[in-house]
Amino acid sequence: MLERRLYFHIDWLLIVAIGALCAIGLAMIFSTTGGATRLYWTQTYAVIIGIAAMVAAIAIDYRSLADKSHILYIGLVLALIAVMLFGSKQMGAQRWINVGFFNLQPSEFAKAILALVLAKLLGDSRRQVLTNNELFLAIVLTAIPLLLILKQPDLGTAVTLLPILLVVTFAAGLPVKYLGALALIGVLMAPVAWRFALQDYQKERIETFLDPEQDPRGAGYQQIQARITVGSGGIWGKGFREGTQGQLRFLPVAHNDFIFSVLAEEQGFAGVIVVLALYLFVIMRSLEAAKLAKDRLGSYVVLGVLATFTFQVIYNITMSAGLAPVKGLTLPLMSYGGSSMIATLAAFGLILNVRMRRFTN
Repeated sequence: MLERRLYFHIDWLLIVAIGALCAIGLAMIFSTTGGATRLYWTQTYAVIIGIAAMVAAIAIDYRSLADKSHILYIGLVLALIAVMLFGSKQMGAQRWINVGFFNLQPSEFAKAILALVLAKLLGDSRRQVLTNNELFLAIVLTAIPLLLILKQPDLGTAVTLLPILLVVTFAAGLPVKYLGALALIGVLMAPVAWRFALQDYQKERIETFLDPEQDPRGAGYQQIQARITVGSGGIWGKGFREGTQGQLRFLPVAHNDFIFSVLAEEQGFAGVIVVLALYLFVIMRSLEAAKLAKDRLGSYVVLGVLATFTFQVIYNITMSAGLAPVKGLTLPLMSYGGSSMIATLAAFGLILNVRMRRFTN
């Protein structure tokens, strides 16, 4: 458990930055949902539970958590199977388990658990180059939850597992030529994926991203409205709860996938710069934690968590600006989503854990 002297090594600056992003997110949800609505209070409770999860992740030595990561992994796989068998269905997707007072989305917790499992697998090795057996096992461990999440279907969350695999294996000594080979395979497999793997609505999203005007009232509607929302804020924005796109519901799911667009409309370029600076600080501070980690295990845990977080932040922001296809990827720490908030705060608890224990034996 957490020793009293370790409190002095907690990264309070990182905690403050994370807290600021959560507070801004709550303010934007308050604005877009019409005030202190059920959605707003649900997210507020999720933040409180997430803080408790973060404290728990800090309190237990990350090495002990890594030693038990196989149990967490098995629990994750069983939860994902339970979703397939007993999960509740919403908007054509079966991703949640009803646990009484809220719907739990196990796939959100796959990111931190996979980071722990891969860190344990590769962090204990003293070799400087990744072996073929280690790479194969890392791919299998990633593929199992990824395929189960795809089955829900949830392509967005499934894709967020890939940066964890790539970054952790690269840090563990994956030769650059392997990454080049994977990129080439990805390019060659793209036509096959288009023909056999992607659903019709996913193809439609890609096509409308390239030319949203071909269906401005249908598939291209979100893309067009997101661009209008971002561009309408100007330098200083229209003011809190004064935006027309978000307040008048022209932009769908503004409290979720497109919360960054609403921020740009209400707080303008100035508000966007503040939020981007906070995200950059969180990312750079976490990278420093990976650099300062006392062992490879800790460094890999931080890099795995940070890889998926950074990917999701970049994708959501570029999507909100109309620079990437619309995909159901929330903006971490800001978008509405209880499971996402709890899982993300718990994951940052792991990063704080690694940095704090760099002075321990």
